[in-house]
Amino acid sequence: MISAGIASEPLDIAAVIAEGSSPSSGGVAVFLGTVRESAAVAGNRAKPVTRLDYEAHPQLAPRRMEEICSEAAAKWQLNDVIALHRSGVCELGEPTVVVVCGAAHRGDALEACRYIIEEIKATVPIWKKEVYADGSSWVGAEGGRP
Repeated sequence: MISAGIASEPLDIAAVIAEGSSPSSGGVAVFLGTVRESAAVAGNRAKPVTRLDYEAHPQLAPRRMEEICSEAAAKWQLNDVIALHRSGVCELGEPTVVVVCGAAHRGDALEACRYIIEEIKATVPIWKKEVYADGSSWVGAEGGRP
């Protein structure tokens, strides 16, 4: 089973992990990304973050996430693959992305999970705005945002 997409509502991590687990999977790898309270800015100084705002291309982002999950399923022996990324406003500590890979063996699950999150961050058209007490800035928007 492959499931991927963009979620506008908070992620139910327990439900996603349960969905990506099965009796045929001896290893289930999970990556969970959350909003942290500081961000590196110019000169690697930490700046307090109050929240993150995400925007995702409505057609291209879910399509690319599906492609990444399919690529991983073809490369590793996976039973289940789930990848969800938030859009909209995300508060401190809130989950913003979850990847679950279920496989017969832990090696395949772990390697696929790392591959998927790295590809999502590198190739999916999702843009992040860090919001600070004194303003905000778009991060990783070199390719432009809509």
